[in-house]
Amino acid sequence: MNETTNRQISEYLHQHRDEMVADLEQFVKKDSPSNVKRLVDECGQYLQELFHKHLGLQPEVYPQTETGDHLKFTYGHAHEQILILGHFDTVWDQGRLRYRVEGDKIYGPGILDMKSGIIIALWGLKALREMGLSPQKQIVFLCNSDEEIGSPSSRELIETEAGKSAYALVMEPAEAHTGALKTARKGVGIFTLKVHGRTAHAGNHHQEGVSAVEELARQIVMLQELTDYEKGTTVNVGIIQGGGRTNVVPDHAEAHIDVRVSSMEEAERISKAILGMKPILQGASLEISGQLNRPPMVRTETTEALYQAACAVATELGMKLQEASVGGGSDGNFTAALGVPTLDGLGAEGEGLHAEHEHIRADSLPERAALFANLILQL
Repeated sequence: MNETTNRQISEYLHQHRDEMVADLEQFVKKDSPSNVKRLVDECGQYLQELFHKHLGLQPEVYPQTETGDHLKFTYGHAHEQILILGHFDTVWDQGRLRYRVEGDKIYGPGILDMKSGIIIALWGLKALREMGLSPQKQIVFLCNSDEEIGSPSSRELIETEAGKSAYALVMEPAEAHTGALKTARKGVGIFTLKVHGRTAHAGNHHQEGVSAVEELARQIVMLQELTDYEKGTTVNVGIIQGGGRTNVVPDHAEAHIDVRVSSMEEAERISKAILGMKPILQGASLEISGQLNRPPMVRTETTEALYQAACAVATELGMKLQEASVGGGSDGNFTAALGVPTLDGLGAEGEGLHAEHEHIRADSLPERAALFANLILQL
């Protein structure tokens, strides 16, 4: 593929920028909180309409009972395939944020994480179709509905498709401020610690009680000390609750724990430490559950080669790319752990992941779509 063709693809996409924005607006306005199946499925129906309108594709639907249905779209018939990952569920409750435009910035629920990424990939492939250009490999879009809650029902599907794929490209947003692609991500673990104690009157018989809150407080200090910044490991007790009345020694308390690790060795160390915790106060007992939800996405030689291919395309388009290692997890963690060359962060540029100021830079839509389109032609 020559530089002239690359720029022709870019020109096509810049000419259709407003149409990309229009598709994205309707997509974002369809609220799709992970825990409301009806809304997520309505959003998924609109996504099906977009794929049919622009690429003539019908989905393979994977029905779910608790979450929205997952969708797979297949383009082309080559023996090898490239897997494109994107989720259309969001962290936002219905009506929590509104869609609005301020100059080049477009705000809205899930617009950055990651509905814009799906639009970018869709329009990137549409540009190739309109120009009569065909990727050398079959393109499989896997759009799941439960990524924001850990991909419990889609993980098996993701791993199955990854096993058939030469590459996995993840349409999560670029790193904030730099626009960098993501070549490494931390693994994510979620644990729950429940403490059981013994009630007593806080004034008359305080000594007869066993405070679950005190036990939890002591355990929290130990948990926080597991953090090791040099190893890229963080342990965060994000939610605590316990007790019922101020004049009663509390017999119950619990904590919800977030773990981030850069290697499986650290994952095993931290998991063993948390699951092996013992009570400190006599008479207290612990109930511990949880596990590593996403394995680390480790930068490998194959990841680097994929990143360098993207850099070569970017240079021809007049773009400059960087790479980054980030603390958040994605479905790319699953594909990378299977040894599939995985490149993440190919989505839009913007800021405010999971924050009220979540937004994208509108001009990044055609820019990133051109990068995506030209990259899949090279692979």
